[in-house]
Amino acid sequence: MSSALNLGPPAWLARVGRRLPAPFVSLHFVAGLELSRRLNWLQPPAELDGRSFAITIEDLGLRSAFTVRGGAFRPAWDRATCDLELGAKLADLISLVRGQTDADTLFFQRRLRISGDTELGLIVKNWLDAAPRPAWLERLRGAGG
Repeated sequence: MSSALNLGPPAWLARVGRRLPAPFVSLHFVAGLELSRRLNWLQPPAELDGRSFAITIEDLGLRSAFTVRGGAFRPAWDRATCDLELGAKLADLISLVRGQTDADTLFFQRRLRISGDTELGLIVKNWLDAAPRPAWLERLRGAGG
């Protein structure tokens, strides 16, 4: 028995996640983004139109790739390199979405990996930092920390 506590998901889960078909993962992730957009929680700025993105949840082995077209989120159907790639553990991504931690802090603590177009990365960072959080997410933020 190990003396260190491992609070992350088990390693086998990441192995399973890496084997899931890219379109399957992207479709589900983009459905959540599109729902957020349609509920006016997350409106992508015009600078994102025509650009491609990937978000990897490193400890789950999941990579979701998508594009923004006509102001809407659309899944990318392959594992091609995207204009901007972000990667972090699930807990750090949740902390970022909830507004508990900002992207700069995660990046400088080496808990957020960013590669690709740096100008696009700055646009996305500023957009996410400025995006208003829905009321239910603010309540979660207050309850969780």
